[in-house]
Amino acid sequence: MILGLIRLGARTGYDIKQTIEVTTRFFWNASYGQIYPELRRLEGAGLVESRPDPGSSRKRTLYDLTPAGEKTLHEWLTGPGDLFDMRDEALLKLFFGDLLAPDEVLANLRRRRESFEEVLGLFRAIEARGPEAQHGYVYPKKTLDFGTELVQWMIDWYAQAERDLAGG
Repeated sequence: MILGLIRLGARTGYDIKQTIEVTTRFFWNASYGQIYPELRRLEGAGLVESRPDPGSSRKRTLYDLTPAGEKTLHEWLTGPGDLFDMRDEALLKLFFGDLLAPDEVLANLRRRRESFEEVLGLFRAIEARGPEAQHGYVYPKKTLDFGTELVQWMIDWYAQAERDLAGG
């Protein structure tokens, strides 16, 4: 992910995290505590080069892909992408719902549905910003479409689960 974000124009660890926050965090997140060590590892592996940012009054480091980094990124992009790791704490709580009172289960379902409604609102706001939100790239819009449709499906699923478990 970091190699790809650098290739798309994020040049500092801060830029990478800010880009993640409005793009991939909904399906592939990373913290500063992951990004900076990974940048050092990638540099040690010869996949990125770093240099001080001459235009910044702060001590900022700019990163660029090396030819080896470009090659590694391309190999990853064209290779299999089979890893799928879904973690949904609300579903885990539902799994253990027999240990709660029915109204507590319904409250958990309602909270999760409402949180997905907030995410959907954020996605719609990103979509409303138009092509500049994707920095002129085509495929971030496709992933946003996927996220929007998936989150709408999840809202509908949680709403139906609430109705089913409430007896109506």
